[in-house]
Amino acid sequence: MEKLSPLQIERLKYQPKLPSSLSNGINSLEMTEGSATQSVRDQEQIQNLFKNTYGKPVVTFKTSSAVSSSEVRNVGVILSGGQAPGGHNVIAGLYDALKSANPANRLYGFLGGPSGIIDGKYVEFDDKFIDAYRNTGGFDIIGSGRTKLETEEQFQKSLEVCKKLNISAVVIIGGDDSNTNAALLAEWFVKNNTGIQVIGCPKTIDGDLKNDRIEISFGFDTATKTYAELIGNIQRDANSAKKYWHFIKIMGRSASHVALEAALQTQPNITLVSEEVEEKKMSLESIINYMCDIIVRRSNNGKNFGIAIIPEGLIEFIPEMKSMISNLNDIMASLESDPSFMSAPSMREKFDVVENRLEPSNAKVYNSLPALIKSQLLADRDPHGNVQVSKIETEKLLIEMITTRLNELKSLGDYTGKFSAQSHFFGYEGRCAFPSNFDADYCYSLGYNAFALINFGLTGYLSSVRNLTAPASEWIAGGVPLTMMMNMEKRHGEMKPVIQKALVKLDGPVFKQLEQNREDWAMNDRYLFPGAIQYFGPSSVCDLTTVTLQLEWSKTPANV
Repeated sequence: MEKLSPLQIERLKYQPKLPSSLSNGINSLEMTEGSATQSVRDQEQIQNLFKNTYGKPVVTFKTSSAVSSSEVRNVGVILSGGQAPGGHNVIAGLYDALKSANPANRLYGFLGGPSGIIDGKYVEFDDKFIDAYRNTGGFDIIGSGRTKLETEEQFQKSLEVCKKLNISAVVIIGGDDSNTNAALLAEWFVKNNTGIQVIGCPKTIDGDLKNDRIEISFGFDTATKTYAELIGNIQRDANSAKKYWHFIKIMGRSASHVALEAALQTQPNITLVSEEVEEKKMSLESIINYMCDIIVRRSNNGKNFGIAIIPEGLIEFIPEMKSMISNLNDIMASLESDPSFMSAPSMREKFDVVENRLEPSNAKVYNSLPALIKSQLLADRDPHGNVQVSKIETEKLLIEMITTRLNELKSLGDYTGKFSAQSHFFGYEGRCAFPSNFDADYCYSLGYNAFALINFGLTGYLSSVRNLTAPASEWIAGGVPLTMMMNMEKRHGEMKPVIQKALVKLDGPVFKQLEQNREDWAMNDRYLFPGAIQYFGPSSVCDLTTVTLQLEWSKTPANV
């Protein structure tokens, strides 16, 4: 028998809470429909691409006094994209709901992400299988993958596998790209009269899959609490040693929600927000000057230490860096077939070839960068041929450039302090943590609710559980049409339908909270120490939601 830690044993026993509307079971529900919906933008193009699934209403569930019967259904489930805490509970909630509706129902898990439904690789869940993964982190129950479901051949193969298993519904658990794939698959299944439904569940620790009906994506709560604990520990160390500046890069490429939430939980001295950098067209030099100003002023007060939070995707939001990276992406394919580049005997000579190929303004930016960053910009590309921004050590770039700037100030007599820096990157540490009670409850509810959507015959919907700052019993379960969240964006040179990412709103209450406190936190050490995620104890601690969620939905956060 596998040996489990004491916490594993206790977490397996935890019974997640459900909204009251779902707690009496799937067969005691009634559904209310709202008015017809439309996409967030590009309505004509989206409607044309989703002729069979566009414009559906938002739906809400409530408890019914009548009890209905449920026909036998086989359902398939896919974990798609990067891991996020709580994914196992989505599957557990889905399993419990379908077995509650009809014990003869069967749930199949496709292995390795979307490729599992294409290649016909699957497992069937039973009680023992599911029970071993309840309230645990990770996606190891069936694995995940990033295969896109978008071609006619992939749809045909998926249909063949579903027919073989007599599957009448597929649940795709993923982020914006994965749920875009869910919308495309749902449309294709309806168009071809397959009778197979598709339901999505909102997953991403980045927090950029949300709107009025999807208040938060699952995993964000646990990941940000995990990072906040680590930042708090470093802040305590910095405040003890009083001799290091810690530069902490945090996961979140397209949006800064994770960095912003972690900052509000810990109150560091400097927090950069990518969306602000882009909006204000801040150059790399202006960012360095802003950070150096705080470092010098703190040093003048006898504080040669501090904490700086940096979003993972920052470098792409700096205008001149964004332009240079775009230009670099365009020329890399030709460089890889260029003998002068491929056979260059040194990195210095490779840099020279790149600079000669870049447009003059972009070449100047590239030339100004430290050799380490230049090399990382030329490293392996992502599957689309683009720079892998997550592998660029932005925190080290900032440290090196700040060091150079401080030395200049020292030579001018404008700085007399000591600057010693440590760098950190928190990413994978948060993706597979034991889900917080909030994520355990929320994910279980999302999965349970996904089967309710299936049971009412819906397709092309995203499982929606909202009113999340209230106790779980008061949460509102329902569904949002996937097409409602879509717009057209350029991908690989073509306009494609995609779910619109939700970036940090600079006029919103979350960023405003940071903005109002930024100067105070810069100069005075208002550090908060959140500590480890708590699973047992008072609800005010164990069931606490993120500061982001509380601010966005007009609640007063306990720690701000």
